[in-house]
Amino acid sequence: MVIKISHSEIKEKIIAAGLKATHQRIVIYAALMQMCDHPTAEKIFETIAPANPSISTGTLYKTLDHLVAVNLIAKVKSDEGSYRYDANVDNHNHIYCTNTNEILDYEDHELDQILEAYFKNKKIKNLKITDIRLQINGERLDLKKAISIQ
Repeated sequence: MVIKISHSEIKEKIIAAGLKATHQRIVIYAALMQMCDHPTAEKIFETIAPANPSISTGTLYKTLDHLVAVNLIAKVKSDEGSYRYDANVDNHNHIYCTNTNEILDYEDHELDQILEAYFKNKKIKNLKITDIRLQINGERLDLKKAISIQ
């Protein structure tokens, strides 16, 4: 899901999260919001580097860590062990395609309600569930066809 947001809105979100709205943060956050494929840091760097040669990989990683820390983006671990980044910080689940390394957003309110009820009924002592996020693993059956989530 590509998130449409203006330059000034990006700047405002960064400031509201308690960070200084530097050029690097604005560029990196804007790029991630346009990438709907849960990119790796390397992919983000490939996207921003041509127009922003002054942004180093070190700056990119530090910026991503800061954006994660203030909950502007999320870090998603893939089964191959690498981290990917997600600009959608709303509560949602992921489908990970093990044969293509794709990560797709998956929202299902009925499933969320079932899981919340399940944990409520279990009455686990000394634990308050604050968030449930699933990663569902599968394989794309036909590599020529897109995955359809309904």
